[in-house]
Amino acid sequence: GGSDKLKEIKEELYRYYDLVKASGVVEFERSISTFQNWQKQIMNSFAFDLHNGYVEGINNQTKVIKRNAFGFKRFDRFRLKVLLHHQYKNLRVRIN
Repeated sequence: GGSDKLKEIKEELYRYYDLVKASGVVEFERSISTFQNWQKQIMNSFAFDLHNGYVEGINNQTKVIKRNAFGFKRFDRFRLKVLLHHQYKNLRVRIN
């Protein structure tokens, strides 16, 4: 099950720590503390097929609209342009 997978991932991560320590490369050894601080998140990223790619794509598209929207003088119109681009249909907003 899921706990078996997490156990296997944890074992591999600890094996990596041992390899890094055995390498004697100081920079790698310092990176272990960062890995340990984020160990739960690192393990979960390997255990579960989840990512934020979809949200990052929306953010990127929004930034492109923002770069191209230098002519918008009113924030509400810029906001509508972004929302309409991302296909939000239930807007209760009037454009004056």
